[in-house]
Formats: sequence, C-alpha cells, structure tokens
Amino acid sequence: MCRGPGRPLLSEAAGRTRAEDRPMSATQVQPLHRQRPAYVYIRQSTMGQVRHHQESTERQYALQQKALELQWPADQIQILDRDLGLSGAHATDRQDFQRLVADVSMGRVGAIFALEASRLARSSLDWHRLIEICALTQTLVIDEDGAYDPGDFNDALLLGLKGTLAQAELHFLRARLQGGKLNKAKKGELRFPLPVGLSHDAAHRIVLDPDLEVQGAVRLVFRLFRETGSAYAVVQHFARKGLLFPKRAYGGAWDGRLLWGHLGHSRVLGLLKNPSYAGVYSFGRYQSRKEISAGGEVRTQTRRVAMDAWRVTLQDHHEGYIPWAEFERNQELLARNRTNGAAMVLGGAAREGLALLQGLLLCAQCGRRISVRYTGNGGLYPTYDCTALRREGLSTRSCLHVRCDLLDAAMVERVLAVLQPAQIELAAEVLRQLEAQERAGSVQWQRRLERAEYEAQLAQRRYEEVDPSNRLVASTLEKRWNDALVQREELRKQWAEIQSRESITFTEEQRARVLALARDLPRLWNAPSTQPKDKKRILRLLIKDITVEPGSEPKVTVLHVRWQGGACEDVRVTRPPAAPDQVRYPEGVVQRVRELARTLSNEQIAEALNREGRRPSKGATFQASIVRWIRYAYQIPGRELRRGGERTVQEVADTLGVSRGVIYYWIARGRLLARRQDQGSCYWIAWTDEKEQELRALVQKSSRIQKGNSHSKALL
Repeated sequence: MCRGPGRPLLSEAAGRTRAEDRPMSATQVQPLHRQRPAYVYIRQSTMGQVRHHQESTERQYALQQKALELQWPADQIQILDRDLGLSGAHATDRQDFQRLVADVSMGRVGAIFALEASRLARSSLDWHRLIEICALTQTLVIDEDGAYDPGDFNDALLLGLKGTLAQAELHFLRARLQGGKLNKAKKGELRFPLPVGLSHDAAHRIVLDPDLEVQGAVRLVFRLFRETGSAYAVVQHFARKGLLFPKRAYGGAWDGRLLWGHLGHSRVLGLLKNPSYAGVYSFGRYQSRKEISAGGEVRTQTRRVAMDAWRVTLQDHHEGYIPWAEFERNQELLARNRTNGAAMVLGGAAREGLALLQGLLLCAQCGRRISVRYTGNGGLYPTYDCTALRREGLSTRSCLHVRCDLLDAAMVERVLAVLQPAQIELAAEVLRQLEAQERAGSVQWQRRLERAEYEAQLAQRRYEEVDPSNRLVASTLEKRWNDALVQREELRKQWAEIQSRESITFTEEQRARVLALARDLPRLWNAPSTQPKDKKRILRLLIKDITVEPGSEPKVTVLHVRWQGGACEDVRVTRPPAAPDQVRYPEGVVQRVRELARTLSNEQIAEALNREGRRPSKGATFQASIVRWIRYAYQIPGRELRRGGERTVQEVADTLGVSRGVIYYWIARGRLLARRQDQGSCYWIAWTDEKEQELRALVQKSSRIQKGNSHSKALL
C-alpha cells in the first residue's frame, strides 16, 4: 500500500489522469472498496459562497468524475450536497454529514470524496471521530491531494494534521474578520441594519428617518413610557387609539420597504433597550456562546451583554430621540418592572390590585422586598407578607404580616396632607398631560390619513398615465386605485369612531370644574372613578421606598418613609386588636364590676355601668346576663354573705375527699340543700355534723365514687 500522496499515482483502467489534476493513487483502491458505494460530499459555508463562488462548487461536483476514473460504477456514486450553505464548524443541522457518519459506521461506504479536509468538518471532534470510524470499517478518504487509508498509521497521522489545520484556519479567518469589524466599529463606521426611525443618508451617516409619521410613532412610544412607566401601558394606548407602528424590511424583494402593523410588547422593549435611539453607537451588545443541549448537541446561543461589557460605546455619535440620561432611567425602570427576576428591586410600574404600597415596602428584619398576598373570596383582603427567610429555610415564620388597608390608609392620609398646598398645580399638570397625549395621537392619525391620501393620488396618477387601449394593465391599475380609495375611507371612519369614543377635550367650564374639584383632593381620591393604578402612580411620584419595622409597643408598626426628594420621616400605625381581644372586656370594666358586686346585684350593676357611659363589647348597653358572664369568667363573688353553718362546694368536696362533680350531683338530686341568689352565682350549702356523718357513710359504702380527683365525675 502507498503510504502517502508523494508517489506517482496510476489508474488501473484509464492510465494517468488529466495533466492539470494532481496524481491520485489507485493502488490503495481495492476491489473491496469498489464493492461499496462512493460518497462525494459537497459543502460550502454560506449561501453567499454558493451564489458567488461557483468555481468551488464545480470543482466539488467534478469529484464524481474522479470516482468514475477509479472504476466505481456510476450507479454506485452518491452525491451528498444538502449541506450547501452550512458551516462545517459543527455537525448540528448538517443532514448529509450525519448520514455519511452513520453509513460509514455500518460499513456501507467504500470511499469518501471531498475537495479538502475542511469540506468534511472544521471541528477536530467531528473530523477525528469520522477518521476513527473509517479506520474501523476500512473506508478510504480521497481528496485532491491523494487517497488515504485511515487504518494506516502514516495516513491517519496526515489526516489528523489536515483536520487540525482546517480548524486552525477557521480560527484565523474568524480572528481576522472580527478584528476588522472591531477596528471599524471603534471608529463608528461599521454599518449594520438600523432600527426603525433611523436611517443612513447619502454620506453614510446615521440620521433620523425623513418620514415624519415614522418619527412621530417612535417619539410617541418614548413619551408614553415616560408618562406611564410601563411597556404594557404603551401597547394598550396604541391599541385603544387604533395606532400602528412601522418596521422596515431588510433583504429580499421587500428590502427597504416600510410596513405598518400593530405594536407588540416585545417591540416596545426592543425600542426602549436600543441605545441607538439615544444617539449612541454601540457594538458588542450581544454575545454568542456554545452550550450543550439536553440531547447532547453543541448549540450556539446568543445572549445579551451587560452595558458595562459592551466593546464599543460612542455617545453623541448621531442625533437621537431621547438623551442618554433618559435611556439609563428607562433601563432602571424596566428592571424594577420585572416580577420574575431572581432579585426584584423596589419601584416599578403601577399594577392592578388593591394594595397601594405594592413595590415600595422593605422589611426591616431581612431587608427584602415585601410582597402582597391576596386572600379571601376573589382576593378582596390583601396583606403585606414577607416570607423571604421562611422560603430560604432560615426561619419558621414570616418576618411581617399586616393588613394592607392599615398601612395604605396611614400613608394616604400623610400624602394628602403633603399635597394640600399643591393641589391646584397638580390638577393643572394632569390636564396638560392628558391634552398633550390627545394631541400626539391626533397628529399620528393625521399623518396616517395623509399617507392614505397620497397612496390614493399615486394610484390615480398611474391609472391616468397608462394607455387606455392597454386594458390588461389599465384594469389592474384601476383596481389598485379603487382599493386605495376604499382604504382611505375606512381609515376616515376608524378615526371618526375613535374620536367619538376616546377623544379627550376640555372646555373652559370643564377645566374650571376640574380645578374646583382639585381643592377637595380627598374626595377625588376616594371617588369610585379613581382607579387603584392611578393612586399608585401618584404615590410612586412622591415616595421612593418605605421600610416597615415592628414598633417597641405592642400593636404598633413604624413606617420609615423616604420621599423622592431625599427627606425622611416616620409614620406610626396602630394595628387593631385581635379578634379575641376585641370581645374581651378591658381591665377597667372588670375592676368596676368587682367593686360593685360587693353590694349590688347583677341588674343593679348593669344599670350602674350604663349610667357611667360604659359600653359592652357587643350590644348597645349592659344587661344582667353580660354582668353574670363577666363575674363567671373572672370569678367575681356576689354580695351575699355566708350564713351560719353554710359552706361552699369546694369546702364540702375537700371535707369528704371527693370531687366537686359529686357535690353538684348531690345538689341536683336533693341530697344536699343549697341556695344561690341567681343563676350563675355560687352555691351555699347548709352543713351540719349529722349531714357530714351521713355523707361519709355513703362515701365509705359506695364503690362508684371516684375520690381525690377534682376533675372526675361521680357515677352513682
């Protein structure tokens, strides 16, 4: 066998090959190889190479002729060309390469024809795996330099070097290309597709889109986000007003064409996160990384890079829609708006829900953000709950659990007091903002109608300029003119409908009424028409954050408020007593009943408490039954005095050594004579020596009386 491509290579059937071709060894091609098919693998890295570098494609297809010269039957030569336009850096998505590896591993391939090693693979892992399988199945590898037997040590060594050089070549090419792009980007001259609203002029400079409708749509997005602080609110405003948002097509037959459609949430986030709108030229905002998928495949994932890790950042590079400071504020607000982040921060956009301080509260114990938990039927009873330590297993209870309405009411009262001097100015500013929003939407609609009018006039001019006898073209242009007219009328109807439904206009009388209403801000705040989201927006304008700390006194919570201007103050909130404490009588009432019970009956005590202006926990006035319950609950004795020879139930039970239940049993059966002033008062038992001897004898004879346990019952 030939050990390398250096020897003259002869063909058994056709003699020498063409003079312009390199010699190829025929001594290595054995009948065993010709009994199996020959695979001609064809690949180019990109579709641009396929279109513009057709010489390389022709040379690869010419390998089929070499297989014929090496005496492979024509029906045994298979062309694998489905990987044209795919990179050889990895085997993912290369169907023909995967088929090649599978057929070689099953011994179905006699030889692999490729123009060079890099055509098969530029990854050492894929290349060496293929070479090792070829050595096991006695499959040849043939390129324009010669034929190689991977089972031979010297040929395998040479193939390994070729694979390594192919991978190194890919690295050098990428390094040169990336270095050139980076050098051009540092000068701000690297061109890339611009976002909608920006374009290149004749001097290749970045300028604002000359289309005023496009500019107005982009400016409206930033203005709405500045006012609402929510990307979803921007989407809702565009949908409510029936506004469309543009995008430009890049590449293909639609290259450069302006397309209008509905604005989605992802589009709004794309605008807000793109620094080009702030006049900044940036490079390296995204980075590609290789990751191993669940199926074991190596995939390239593109991820966003942090702002401080961008490779190029050139401020004031071109005219923008917003300043750089506003762009940074937008990024901070978007981060605060996230609810699925690993570490949620304070603030964020105002959301639905009854908890007005949501997103503003910090726990003084753990320093984490306090969340809201909605309980009850339909979530009508929200509570502020901090469970960070419990979720992490550091505690068995919540740091804080308090009703939302208690803290909200205290902060609203304080905020209304702060806003009292500036109520008129606040109302006037709200009116100005509403009118500005309405004007911006109207301008966009007017530009949209103007564009529709232009399209109708353009279709009309094209129809009028065509030769009337050319009916094939005239009929088509006439249809386009009619469609443009119909589209114009539909837009006018939509605009009229939106104006009647969504238009906000203020007359002088309405303006005066709003300003008068602003003088009574608490009534406006508590009006049913004022939504919780609007209240939250006002609170976020004034309050930066609130740290909640349990007070030193019971049932007291301290709110450490930090206002937006930097001022700080404490607000104390007294929580209501618990449900059992609300029905429990205070110590003053119990002590008063204890004093009156020495000389008065239950009815007289109730009358005295009512005269003193005291009120029970339930009901309007004290009754004898309430006084009886207080005396029973707090063991308050009555006014009656012990008569001669009388004893209490406990004294008789201690004398006989039985339980109190036995004594009550004897009283109920008439064996003991006892008296009580009224229901609920204590028993006074008539006691004599004869009665004591009688009962002692009864206790001695009975085996059913449980002696010595005051909590047991008597079974007689």
